[in-house]
Amino acid sequence: MAPDPVPTPIPASTQLHQPRYFTWEEVAQHSGREKERWLVIDRKVYNISDFTRRHPGGSRVISHYAGQDATDPFVAFHINKGLVRKYMNSLLIGELAPEQPSFEPTKNKELTDEFRELRATVERMGLMKANHLFFLLYLLHILLLDVAAWLTLWIFGTSLVPFFLCAVLLSVVQAQAGWLQHDFGHLSVFGTSTWNHLLHHFVIGHLKGAPASWWNHMHFQHHAKPNCFRKDPDINMHPLFFALGKVLSVELGKQKKKHMPYNHQHKYFFLIGPPALLPLYFQWYIFYFVVQRKKWVDLAWMLSFYARVFFTYMPLLGLKGFLGLFFIVRFLESNWFVWVTQMNHIPMHIDHDRNVDWVSTQLQATCNVHQSAFNDWFSGHLNFQIEHHLFPTMPRHNYHKVAPLVQSLCAKYGIKYKSKPLLSAFADIVYSLKESGQLWLDAYLHQ
Repeated sequence: MAPDPVPTPIPASTQLHQPRYFTWEEVAQHSGREKERWLVIDRKVYNISDFTRRHPGGSRVISHYAGQDATDPFVAFHINKGLVRKYMNSLLIGELAPEQPSFEPTKNKELTDEFRELRATVERMGLMKANHLFFLLYLLHILLLDVAAWLTLWIFGTSLVPFFLCAVLLSVVQAQAGWLQHDFGHLSVFGTSTWNHLLHHFVIGHLKGAPASWWNHMHFQHHAKPNCFRKDPDINMHPLFFALGKVLSVELGKQKKKHMPYNHQHKYFFLIGPPALLPLYFQWYIFYFVVQRKKWVDLAWMLSFYARVFFTYMPLLGLKGFLGLFFIVRFLESNWFVWVTQMNHIPMHIDHDRNVDWVSTQLQATCNVHQSAFNDWFSGHLNFQIEHHLFPTMPRHNYHKVAPLVQSLCAKYGIKYKSKPLLSAFADIVYSLKESGQLWLDAYLHQ
């Protein structure tokens, strides 16, 4: 009987470079519920467990994709992907096994492939490049309105009419600065992160008195998983104050949970929603956020805003007049902010994360408002919410150019592309709250 052949030893260098293969089932088991968090980008498997706290976009936004394919959000959120990939090498633990599909079976392969082709087309068309003159003029119009507000009191005095005219002008400044900081925060103005971050600090910190880190922490989560319960902080008012969406409202009713009389939420929304969010919550929470997380640079930018408005308006109005003006401005800005930001999302599908593809995730949670010069200005171009969510780093002045391409993609795959008039969009917030409140009540009483 012939002796067994002696196996040829594999060189150490070959063993080191031999890839480790994983299945989607193995990846899904590392979704954060366990000790480790894994995610997949371009079929490569990364262990992000120790990296989440160092992630520049925040720990939660990257954790929301643990156990899932994150290729499309990775491409959507980063403007210098080559640089980022260098930092990712140390996190690489393997790749998907050759027989495994490139993403999970819950995702539409044809739709995803065609969207990636669309994105390549958009980049070739130059639609990801900003017109710097547009943003310069936009900043100048904010600064001019800011000066005009102060001159109104200085020239015409502090009687009732100039006082309220000044408040209206300052409210416009705050709302429009809010839309502009959104552009810098999304890295959609400059080709490098450094300049975007610097101007973001200036606009949100010095012109508005809010921390850039807080906005990044909240807003990127919203974009990663819009209208996904426990992943999108914009719907955190469910279930404490509101019952949102058909699925979650029925679920809440079946569980016999009643934190508020949700069947009346379309009425009390007018009290605790638009008028209260900024002056009664954000205004105070942002200071808690920066102190708790030791964001001292953000705090310095914020204090520069409060020092500026204090020393420019106190000599004209006195302490009581200054505080009155400040909170009237926050009240007016809050109404503007809430109606605009909620009109695209609250009436749409709200659910737990079902891990569907990028296009479906964004389209089921967003809708548009018809284009007009006023709507574009009033909403900071967030009337193109669909395009903004699909291409978050795209400069806003290009949304209308990519919209027909997105509409064609949606039509081909039977996806609803919703666009409506501005006032209808506002009304739909109230109608959707009334509907979900009634669904909660029916489930609470009868299921």
